[in-house]
Amino acid sequence: MVRRTLGQRKHAAWKLGGVGVVAVALLGAGLTLASADDRASTAAQTANCPTVRDKLGNVPAAALAGVEQELANLDKQIEEANARLAQQAANPQGGANFINNAILGPLASKRVAALDRIGININRVGGQRPDLASFATCGLNPPGTRSALNGKAGNAGGNNNAGGGNNASGGNNNAGGNNAGGGVAQRVSCPSVADRLPAVPARAAAEVQRELANLDKQIAEADARLAQLAVRPEGGPNFVRNAVIGPLEDRRVAAINRIATAIGRVDGNRPGNLVNLARPCSAR
Repeated sequence: MVRRTLGQRKHAAWKLGGVGVVAVALLGAGLTLASADDRASTAAQTANCPTVRDKLGNVPAAALAGVEQELANLDKQIEEANARLAQQAANPQGGANFINNAILGPLASKRVAALDRIGININRVGGQRPDLASFATCGLNPPGTRSALNGKAGNAGGNNNAGGGNNASGGNNNAGGNNAGGGVAQRVSCPSVADRLPAVPARAAAEVQRELANLDKQIAEADARLAQLAVRPEGGPNFVRNAVIGPLEDRRVAAINRIATAIGRVDGNRPGNLVNLARPCSAR
């Protein structure tokens, strides 16, 4: 048996202790990296659906409100699908056809119904019913690409940390052009939110998507109200501000606060300045 001197034993113990320290350090680094990875946003695919607003042409004034509501429904359906896709990216489930069977298939069915209601709204007031059936089927965008929405025609591009779109403001409204029997409807313009978000944790992505969908729905509902006012004006000079824009801004405050809370709940860093994007909104 080989005897070790005291110095040799101390040296061996130091080497083992050093290995232990390195192991602990590596383990700690591994845990930190895992934690950081958990906080990172998982880029999700998004629904790639044909836009509809730009395919409608001029819509009779009496059908504007109904058409705007269905365009809002189409956008809401896309955002709900994007929320499901975000969940799928964070927690994959099902086989190879899960996305087609559980997300894109039901989305197409809901779009068929909404597109049919658009045609009915137009035909009911004497307009030519458009053939929109070919716009029901959707595919997938690459991860991180925003979905094209009807709420803001012509601005589908850009990267979005949450994986979906958010209506920033009203562009040219093809559904509210020069229509017989009514004026030109104003549209709402609000600060965009989706492109101002910090990196969204994967576990918060679905909830953030839902609230972005709520923001788009709120704007679409306000646009529908403005379309009604173009046909049947009411109130005084401050009516739009008091009855449409003011309530819209209040609802935006609530939705944006829920987005900030969803992000802060996961990574502990609630973005407090997002609420500034709730205002100001305007009608133009």
